[in-house]
Amino acid sequence: MKNVCCNLCGSDDWRVRYPATLPTDNQDQPDVRAFRCTSAGYGFHAQIVQCNQCGYVYANPVWDDEELLALYGAVEDETYVVERQGRRLTFNKHLQDFEKHTGSGAGRKMLDVGAYIGVFVEVAREAGWDAYGVEPSTWAVQEAQRHNLPIMQGTLDTPEVAAMRFDAVTMWDVIEHVSDPQGELRKAFGVLNSGGYIAVHTMDIESRMAKLMGERWPWLMAMHIHYFSQQTLAAMLERVGFEVLWSGAQGRYIRLNYLSSRIGGFNATAGRLAERAFRGLGVAERAVPINLGDLFTVYARKPY
Repeated sequence: MKNVCCNLCGSDDWRVRYPATLPTDNQDQPDVRAFRCTSAGYGFHAQIVQCNQCGYVYANPVWDDEELLALYGAVEDETYVVERQGRRLTFNKHLQDFEKHTGSGAGRKMLDVGAYIGVFVEVAREAGWDAYGVEPSTWAVQEAQRHNLPIMQGTLDTPEVAAMRFDAVTMWDVIEHVSDPQGELRKAFGVLNSGGYIAVHTMDIESRMAKLMGERWPWLMAMHIHYFSQQTLAAMLERVGFEVLWSGAQGRYIRLNYLSSRIGGFNATAGRLAERAFRGLGVAERAVPINLGDLFTVYARKPY
């Protein structure tokens, strides 16, 4: 692992916000299962610090860039496939909200960064966007291509992606995973046409829920290495050159059976009881909206 400076202001002046809880062997040789999108490894994380100069929160030290990319390239996550219904409902709602700013997608090109198995790309194409995705996980790309979705293997550095230009870029639950989020936003800025839009969705470290739960907040996890607030993400987007249009809390849809597995990440007995209750009531497959206020989205635009 390596020590890093604040990704927002560049300062090396920080204080510990949450001490590391990862076992020593996992710090040096992380378990790839902890980097699945559906990992329930709540409460296990590297040391999390806060910049004394600008308030930005991030993991420090962290794994080096090559190791992180290798971990995400090796991820396999069948649970995500099972939860496809909830993801489609969530992404439909996200796209409808995004289009209030972008307008219709007819005849316009979009890139979803960290597209995983391509659910958002599928939803956007159905809505008329000429949508593509880029994703490091070999398994996820193969799963997406099995559904005939145009998902490219790699990252924003992939030559095929870097050579293209888009009218919109989306990053759903991605920015908190990358080693250099400001660098990724600059790359997104570079592939956008003038007047193009970006949507960035992540967790809010300064939300009421995060403050209430403290060290028990479930999003403190090994795979999350950057912890934004609405203020710090807006500041980073503006530093890159974007004009922020809107920022606010946005929840998601979750099948109750999947929710019981998330509860099980905290307490195995409670998770089993929830699963039995949902199945007994015949609602295990029902998707319900959940918004605890600790997930948010920012929409921004590249100036003309």
